Amino acid sequence: MIDVADHLAAVLDAVEPLDPESRDVAAARGRVLRHPARAAVDVPAFDCSAMDGFAVRDLAPATLRVVADLPAGTDLDPRMDAGDAARIMTGAPVPTDALAVVPFEDTAHGLAGGVESVTIVVPPRGPGAHVRRRGSDVRAGDLVVADGLRVTAARAGAIAASGVGTVTVSRAARVAVVSTGSELVAPGAPLARGRIPESNSVLLAGLAEEAGAEVVLRTSVGDEGDGPRRAIAAAEAAGADVVVFSGGVSAGAYEVVKNTLGDLMRFDRVRMQPGKPQGFGRTPAGTLLFGLPGNPVSAAVSFELFVRPALRALEGDVDLGRAAVRVALAAGWRARPERVQYVPVALDRRDPSRWLARPVERGTRGLGDADGLAVVPPGETDLVAGDLVSVMLW
Repeated sequence: MIDVADHLAAVLDAVEPLDPESRDVAAARGRVLRHPARAAVDVPAFDCSAMDGFAVRDLAPATLRVVADLPAGTDLDPRMDAGDAARIMTGAPVPTDALAVVPFEDTAHGLAGGVESVTIVVPPRGPGAHVRRRGSDVRAGDLVVADGLRVTAARAGAIAASGVGTVTVSRAARVAVVSTGSELVAPGAPLARGRIPESNSVLLAGLAEEAGAEVVLRTSVGDEGDGPRRAIAAAEAAGADVVVFSGGVSAGAYEVVKNTLGDLMRFDRVRMQPGKPQGFGRTPAGTLLFGLPGNPVSAAVSFELFVRPALRALEGDVDLGRAAVRVALAAGWRARPERVQYVPVALDRRDPSRWLARPVERGTRGLGDADGLAVVPPGETDLVAGDLVSVMLW
């Protein structure tokens, strides 16, 4: 058997990053930056008011003449002499002659006051009070978001605010998902004796999309014939970068992936539970091939450990794995000391200061209740309530 880390290393060694493309920043969410996003303009682009109030030259209590009204978006720059003020809204350019901004609440009548004069009750603390200086947030050329990071809504907003309209990102990885098994029928179809609903393609396609990939093919093949090869041909015709098989990789008599793709894939036993049988390879065209176990829980765990990191590496992401937290167990179980164990757990978050992890029911139903995978390293035997474990969050 080989270690999880060794199998993952072999997978990542075969990954070649996808070509970059330019996209409007508004359409780049979920993609990975391939070049740093740097500010195109100073932010703010001019000295602007940080408050609704009055721009003033005088820094002492006084009654001032209002000479202008400055909403956000105005390009006015009124002349201001001693004793003058300009009503100003948040974000509006501060007049060149003004020294500070006095918020409405520091005047005698606030926003309800007239527009001809204003009485300053609380003077500004000094020059620049309530003024956001040009470039105080970001200077043109400053790094806004580094390459290798996935564009979130917040990052897209920061990039747009810095005057950048287009960014260079990876295209989304294209994935084909192929379930194997002559016993499979479409979900919702009548079940004859010996048949079961096909669910792995739904599960794995969903995980691929959650990882940022585009699913271009979802299909199933039987346990006999050259179905896997035909599926690869269809996947490559659809532009797939990755083909994920579930089932057909173990030691049984009808392991169709293992029996038909031995020239393209290597099949190993990995020191993990669940998910010991694993297959990996690539086609002459460079398409990555994954062979995962057919059990849904094993398939999901295998996807998280090997396929997800590969998809993110294809897109140039610097963060290949799931976030993990240390959590106390609400109930224990018997571990497998010779392998690393991945146990689906549900998290009890009722006490924000102390989350608890509880193993879910075995099988597909339990997987639907899980919030993540508890990772138990080799060497552990019996886990008990209160033990701390690392949990990979879904």
